Amino acid sequence: MAQVAWFAVLGDIEMRVGEERVDLGHARQRSVLAALLVDANRVVPVDRLGERVWGEEPPARFRGTLYSYLSRLRSVLGGADDSAAAARIDKEPGGYRLAVDAAAVDLNLFRDLVARARAAQDDAIALDLCDRALTLWRGEPFAAVDTPWFNALRDTVQRERLSAELDRNDIALRLGEHAQLLAALHGTAREHPLDERLAGQLMLALYRCGRTADALDHYERTRARLADDLGIDPAPPLRHLHQRILTADPSLDPRPLAARTPAAATETSVAETTSALRTPAAKAPAPPVPRQLPAPPAAFTGRLDELAELDRALAECAGGDATGVRAGGRVSDRAVAPAGVQTGGTVVISAIGGTGGIGKSWLALRWAHHNADRFPDGHLYVNLRGFDPSSPPLPPDAAVRQLLEALGVDRDAVPGDPEATIALYRSVVAGKRLLVVLDDARDADQVDPLLPGTSSCTVLVTSRNRLLPLAARHGAGLLHLDVFDEADAHALLLRHLGERRVAAEPEAVALIVECCAGLPLALGIAAARAVSHPGFPLSVLAGELREATGRLDALDIGGLTANLRGAFAASRRALTEPARQLFGLLGIAPGPDISLDAAASLAGGTVASVRKPLAELEAAHLVDQWSPGRYRMHDLVRLYAAEPGVAPEDRTAPLTRVTDFYLHSAFAANRQLDGPDTPFRPTLPAPAEGCLPREPTDGRAALDWFTAEHACLVAAQRTALAEGRLPVVWQLAWTLISFHLGGHQLRDYEGVWRNALTAADRYVGEAGPRTLATWRLGHARALEGRSAEALEHLDVALALAEESGDTAGQAHISRTIAWVWERKGDCPRALDHAARALALYASVGNTTWEANQLNAVGWLCAQLGRYEEALSHCEQALDLFRGAAHPGAEASTLDSLGYINHHTGRWERAVAYYEEALDLFTSLGDTYDQADTLANLADTQDAMGRADLARATRLRALDLYRAQNREAGVDRMREHLG
Repeated sequence: MAQVAWFAVLGDIEMRVGEERVDLGHARQRSVLAALLVDANRVVPVDRLGERVWGEEPPARFRGTLYSYLSRLRSVLGGADDSAAAARIDKEPGGYRLAVDAAAVDLNLFRDLVARARAAQDDAIALDLCDRALTLWRGEPFAAVDTPWFNALRDTVQRERLSAELDRNDIALRLGEHAQLLAALHGTAREHPLDERLAGQLMLALYRCGRTADALDHYERTRARLADDLGIDPAPPLRHLHQRILTADPSLDPRPLAARTPAAATETSVAETTSALRTPAAKAPAPPVPRQLPAPPAAFTGRLDELAELDRALAECAGGDATGVRAGGRVSDRAVAPAGVQTGGTVVISAIGGTGGIGKSWLALRWAHHNADRFPDGHLYVNLRGFDPSSPPLPPDAAVRQLLEALGVDRDAVPGDPEATIALYRSVVAGKRLLVVLDDARDADQVDPLLPGTSSCTVLVTSRNRLLPLAARHGAGLLHLDVFDEADAHALLLRHLGERRVAAEPEAVALIVECCAGLPLALGIAAARAVSHPGFPLSVLAGELREATGRLDALDIGGLTANLRGAFAASRRALTEPARQLFGLLGIAPGPDISLDAAASLAGGTVASVRKPLAELEAAHLVDQWSPGRYRMHDLVRLYAAEPGVAPEDRTAPLTRVTDFYLHSAFAANRQLDGPDTPFRPTLPAPAEGCLPREPTDGRAALDWFTAEHACLVAAQRTALAEGRLPVVWQLAWTLISFHLGGHQLRDYEGVWRNALTAADRYVGEAGPRTLATWRLGHARALEGRSAEALEHLDVALALAEESGDTAGQAHISRTIAWVWERKGDCPRALDHAARALALYASVGNTTWEANQLNAVGWLCAQLGRYEEALSHCEQALDLFRGAAHPGAEASTLDSLGYINHHTGRWERAVAYYEEALDLFTSLGDTYDQADTLANLADTQDAMGRADLARATRLRALDLYRAQNREAGVDRMREHLG
């Protein structure tokens, strides 16, 4: 009997085969294996591995060391045991992937068992699953590894363990096991004295054991600790439990003790636990559970009534009462749920409205984090940028794509059509218990497509608009936020500054409260200013706020503006000169946020030179490091920072540096994705002095960089257009072609080329930019199904290329025209244009372009039944591709040759071509084309009378089509399979 290979990270990092522990080498080498195990069956880029194992700044030559560790680990995995060969480290484009049975990793097994426990309908089964999950823990996870990434992951996993323990406690209490729990609850409560759920469990266990006085005493200790440490009262559920204990509520009495199954009472071995979870479905890694919520606000104050209203909205959705929902804050005096919330409605939405800086996002995140454990299928978060002063609102289809990626949907599986994308999103979330936070919505039309179609999901929306259509169409609860009253404003300052300092200068505190006009953002900034100078009297800050005058003309929020501007001005005056200069520069930077690299180019310095000023701005609450190495400003702060007198007088130089950073970095990233043969490749001048572009190391890193910087690149293009840097406009559009088309981001693809054409029309110079922009805009129109408009643009582009004598341009445009006619179903006309493109490519002398077009012409000939011509063209293409080492294009041509040979009765040759194409597609990770080739291969196998083999091949294709959500392919395979 083969022994099981087992990997453990919930304690020391170990590998075992049967009962034998395998020597994995020294601690650093073991940490490489752990870094791959955490993302088992997913590619981890080399740079990301380096950061995980060595920290944020790995040594300059870490790659050589890493490769030696990986080589040794491969030997260990391959030589441990025959059964362990299922675990292997594969080199993939962009990084490394540890291929392993997910159930053979204790962290994955722990999470799966907890998820199954939460889904179980029977408490005895759920308790057994929780016990099996918790017995996997052997100590501190990732023991002996100390890097920022592992430390953060360790904290996350330990929080997951605590959550699982609390789940187990709830189940055991329902089963009447309060006496058995009591000792463990006491110990855990000492470790987590502020956890109200845990406090409630201990109180209930004490009460059921006849220790009512101890239960009430524990409540009082918890209440006092919450007040002293956090400045809050216990949440409604804990207060309600306290009241029920005081009145000896009979519903608190335990049910009869439930019998445990014998299996639950015995220790399950690693092999047994692993095999119990192994099913055919476990071969593919489970979709990730999204945990996208930004960090909760650390100094949240007030809003107790609003939190209670949100509690009731969720309770009403679940068909319970408000006391059943755990969230911070006291119960509101109002006894009704928000208007429009109905039990059993399609979705419950609490649209939190209010002006900028009022604390909408803080309230949403505070509530979301406090109720996170009620959504076992995850938490989604999207910043819709509805009122971002530097960029337009996020289009709904782009937001849906973000959500789908967070839910684990492969990019190739996302349709190009926006309506189909939205339908896919609703299908993926159907039946899941998800929380979706939609932050900073512009209007209801931006929100509507993002609403799940299932009552199991809860959606929380923030916006400056009231979003009345959401109430009318979906029964949304509308929760309007006002400024803090004097008591809450005073409480916020008290929390930041401490009771002694506030009590010492009551008049100064009152003036600060008055000048900040109750706006939480202004109060937070004023408090940060005071905290940064603990020895200064508060009267100094109050005097500065009183003297600051002026107005944020760009935003009309009534009487708040002057006082808010005063708070910003006072905070800015307290900065060092480097931080003050960087603050003004960030106000004019393009994009909704900025990376360290881009900030360095904006300032004309190095990454090291901007770290300290950014940290100073973050400490002053003027910027927020919302993601590691990425910074953003609240839009009101940004408006102030961009004002004359705050931003630099000469804006041209910093904007030139930062747009050059985006352009040259994007050019380098595109080179990793596209190679050297992309049409109309521009020749860039040297970047401006002080600009330090970034160069991604491989395709995966390039794709990650484009994903992180996309909104900034689009904003940089608009900035270049406004500044009159016309060549930069179309050059930036060119760098984004591959990224946009690879992710089906058609709206952005069309938008950047509209801007490019505007710039090209203004440009006095060569015709190439206008030809390029017109061609690409025509292509964008065709992708959107607007064929007539597409052909008009393409005809203009072709005429421009002919007029300027641009042979390569004529070839590219003719190729696109052929593609449009093929999509329209007119293959004869498509072939005319394709043949013309081939002749033009042949005269240019670019082997890759010519080979691509030979394949295109061959394919069209095959569609028209001209198989011998098709065969000749595709064989020529194959010879050229093999000589130039283009495996992706070679695979596509092999598929064409398989199709041609099938239709000419050369079935053995067709099978050989298809199988060779499949090998290449598999090596490239191209599952999209692999599915089509499998379907074609099955047709040939059918024609050869190999029905069983054809069926097996179609089942493989069906699995891929399903994973890619390609309904037409699924339907076609089902039809064949009966």
